[in-house]
Amino acid sequence: VRFPEDLEDENTTFNPEYSHQVFGDDEVAFGYKGLKILLYYIAGNLSTLFRIEYTSKVNEKFDCVEADDVESKIREIIPPGFCTNTDDFVSLLEKEVNFKPFGMLLHTYSVHNEEAGEDITYQIYKADMTCPGFREYHERLQTFLMWFIETASFIDVDDERWNYFLVFEKYNKDGATLFATVGYMTVYNYYVYPDKTRPRVSQMLILPPFQGEGHGAQLLETVHRYYMTSPTVLDITAEDPSENYVKLRDFVLVKLCQDLLCFSPGKLMQGFSQEMVMEAQQKLKINKQHTRRVYEILRLRATNMGDAEQSRSYRLDIKRRLIGPYKKKQRELAKMRRCLRPEELTNQLNQIDLNMQHEQLEESFQQLVSDYRRVLERLAQA
Repeated sequence: VRFPEDLEDENTTFNPEYSHQVFGDDEVAFGYKGLKILLYYIAGNLSTLFRIEYTSKVNEKFDCVEADDVESKIREIIPPGFCTNTDDFVSLLEKEVNFKPFGMLLHTYSVHNEEAGEDITYQIYKADMTCPGFREYHERLQTFLMWFIETASFIDVDDERWNYFLVFEKYNKDGATLFATVGYMTVYNYYVYPDKTRPRVSQMLILPPFQGEGHGAQLLETVHRYYMTSPTVLDITAEDPSENYVKLRDFVLVKLCQDLLCFSPGKLMQGFSQEMVMEAQQKLKINKQHTRRVYEILRLRATNMGDAEQSRSYRLDIKRRLIGPYKKKQRELAKMRRCLRPEELTNQLNQIDLNMQHEQLEESFQQLVSDYRRVLERLAQA
């Protein structure tokens, strides 16, 4: 909510992707007709208005069943101090002009908005719990995780090894510049013996109204650039990354790596090298596993897939990596069958397994190439 009229504007509403963490696996609130759970947040400091509306509710006295206590379920995840009536909320909205982003400004960028017909400015900040008011703001901000990240959990904010990176939009209201929350990322700094740290991305969320505009890539690249300057950082990883996060990371890391000398077309065609691993880690804090993916994507760009020899060479290079788990499984199966089956049957079963594995391998390869092409298409448009 930026203006009082937003309260009545259905176009500014967005719904949760998940509610199982609040309402159980069935995602059901029992005992109501016409139930509406309404959560409004002021765009910048995220002060909250919480209301519940329904047309009727089961009654223990007459219906012999009790309705779910929806209010207490929501209260468990939103911090105390929220508004319950619109007038209080609107009076807080009037003070929003005093809200300023927390922490240190790292990056400013703009995105062209077709609807508004102008460029909109965004800024990324790094904050921590020593910033006045940030602890309370973060409590409100993290409530979004429960609705938009499938396995979300609240973090221990008293642990000083957490870093917080925040994205804000700058907008004008009555001649003043205000800020709206766009999204954020939390990063935990793990200790690596003897004197290094390994930042691990824990949670990352761009709020639904801003998704699909490139903010995730801007945020991840800014975080990488922030850690790249630190001599004590070994490399940057992610905790249990989603499929979407992996795609985003592929794009950002390829964008960062493409100008390194070790990824020149000539060197790419010679195969994956230790030089790539060293340079990506030392200059960009990228680990070996992620560097390998970057190499495969950039080699695809350098490869003429219409040329039979180049295409075959690329396919074999990728499949040699993909076949590792299959070979291990094959060895384990062979050991088991030596104990359990006659030799003739073993050979036959191994052959069946091999045929199936070749199919799976080809399928994995095709899926990978399809994913890599999407990264390269996005890179070409960047």
